[in-house]
Amino acid sequence: MKLATFEKDSRQSFGVVREDRLIDIPALWPDGPATLLAALQAGPDALRTIAALAAAHNSPHTTHNFNTVRLLAPLPAPPKLLGLAVNYLEHHREFDRGHDLPDDPSRTTTPRPFLMPTTAVAGPGDEIPWPSFSRQIDYEVELAVVIGRTARRVSVKEAMEHVAGYTIANDISARSCTHAQGRTKRPKDDFFDWLHGKWADAFCPMGPWMVTADEIGDPQKLAIGLSVNGETRQNSSTELMIHSVAEIVSFCSHLMTLAAGDVIATGTPSGVGMASGRFLAGGDRITCTIEKIGELTNTLGTSPAEFYEPCNR
Repeated sequence: MKLATFEKDSRQSFGVVREDRLIDIPALWPDGPATLLAALQAGPDALRTIAALAAAHNSPHTTHNFNTVRLLAPLPAPPKLLGLAVNYLEHHREFDRGHDLPDDPSRTTTPRPFLMPTTAVAGPGDEIPWPSFSRQIDYEVELAVVIGRTARRVSVKEAMEHVAGYTIANDISARSCTHAQGRTKRPKDDFFDWLHGKWADAFCPMGPWMVTADEIGDPQKLAIGLSVNGETRQNSSTELMIHSVAEIVSFCSHLMTLAAGDVIATGTPSGVGMASGRFLAGGDRITCTIEKIGELTNTLGTSPAEFYEPCNR
């Protein structure tokens, strides 16, 4: 089942995707959950009810054509949004980090999750504002996992029972920070500059919908790719992840309690702009594709006329 969040006539709702139309679940089930987040929080029974309602649906009054609505991120404000750093072998190697990569990193290393603000979330088709603190903007297609029920210290074997579905994320990254200019160098500055580069508004577009786990099957067997203005930049498979979805969910659940509606972006494959020096330019059209989910397209806004340089005031 594909579940999308959308806006129509200034009203936000969610529905089941059927080819070129949406079945409006709150309109069909007035006493049910009003948002996809509420549906996930209500538990698996709510998703089963939604599937049954959609299967029996035959009323045009609770159906919308895609050209009459604006798609939003499936979860416009997830309770938590996490990213994962360096989770594909070739992405590790493209930055010449092979010298510190163990022979079997899936056994001898751990995932590297980090938190992002929900203001980083954007929807399909949204323009990504160019932040005023960076001159180098990059792209990263990622499989995003949506948590379906509370996960606290779960094992790898149990982890997939807590996954509701998947969507596409584009972990846009600011690869330089203008506030580094004129700054006194301190330990860990480089790390925090990298982290700051993940937090800008609309820097994590997601969509176009969430596909439930039963339709995806094995999340480690999906083709994944990204193009810029029609040119392929990333072309890989989720089977090349260092840490699997199950391992990531288990690991994160030992660091923090994962709640229904939390989203974890699982890392990007090789081919990012920083490796080649081919960063994004204003107006670039970025399309992310993941097998069994679909496409997510966004455009980067224009470069700021002035940049933020607090140490040069």
